[in-house]
Formats: sequence, C-alpha cells, structure tokens
Amino acid sequence: MKWNIDVTHSQAEFAIKHMMISTVRGRFKTLTGFGESDAAGTLTTVSLDIDVASIDTNQQQRDDHLRSADFFDVANNPLATFRSTAISQSGDDITITGHLTMKGVTKPVTLTGEYASPVKDPWGNQRAAVNVSATINRKDWGLEWNTALETGGFLLSDDVKLAFEVQAVAEAAAA
Repeated sequence: MKWNIDVTHSQAEFAIKHMMISTVRGRFKTLTGFGESDAAGTLTTVSLDIDVASIDTNQQQRDDHLRSADFFDVANNPLATFRSTAISQSGDDITITGHLTMKGVTKPVTLTGEYASPVKDPWGNQRAAVNVSATINRKDWGLEWNTALETGGFLLSDDVKLAFEVQAVAEAAAA
C-alpha cells in the first residue's frame, strides 16, 4: 500500500547548540513524500523531499543566512532528500536507514523512533505515522560555516538533531 504524507500534520525540525550555551530550533515548512507498506502493514519504503528554502528559525536574517552558500546554498540545492534503504520494526519501535542528501552531498543516516500503526480517521481514511530522529554532523554535508568565540569554542556546534514527525494517508483512501 502506498502512503502519501499529510503535509498539514507532518513536521521536519532541527536543533543546534548556539554559543555553547543554548539551543536554536528550526523547521522546514514544506515537505512532501510517501511511504509504502506490505500486506501485513509493515513499512517497507520511505521517501521524503524537503524544500530547503522553507527553513524557519523565527528570525528572518538567520533564515536568509541559512539559505545562502555559507550553509544550504538554496539557489543551487533547493531540495534535501531522504530515501530509505532498510527499515526494521519491533512493535512500535522503528529504525529507518537511508541516504540523506543535502547541499549535493549524500550520506547514510539512521533514524530511530516510533511507528503508529494504521488507524481509520473519522472520514474513512487510513492513516499511519512515524516519529523518528537522528543526530548528524553538519560538516559531513558541507555545512561548515562557523566563527570562533572570544571565550573559546565556536558559535555553532557540529552536531544537529533532526526530528521528523510524519503522518500519512493511504493513497487508495485519499482518491
């Protein structure tokens, strides 16, 4: 069965340490994608496309800098993508391994979290959800801009926490 992401009930978020003392959080407002499951309802494939220009950290100047060549280089790399290569489930626990592409660089990433089995919504649609996360090193994808702090250390940490909360509706039910 094919599952299409319900964009109104899905989120792609991130968090990064700022000045070694606090965390800046952000999200990408536009994401699309799909999943596939077998006859038993086990998720077998995940494909996600993120419009990097839709980045939102609640601060316009920072968002513009993140869209620039210093970071995502949106003009040349408008999408970040995730394509699963393996999925394993044990009850509600799920591990999704795949390739994350950002700024023209593709690297393996493993997302872990929870899978919510299909349920019927009040309008008769079948819905399922995953809530998964991972921590990546942004420099692995060429997101290397930083500046040294007068007190030592750097403005931004290398580690970025990614979190995806995705609800999907079965294609047959959406037709």
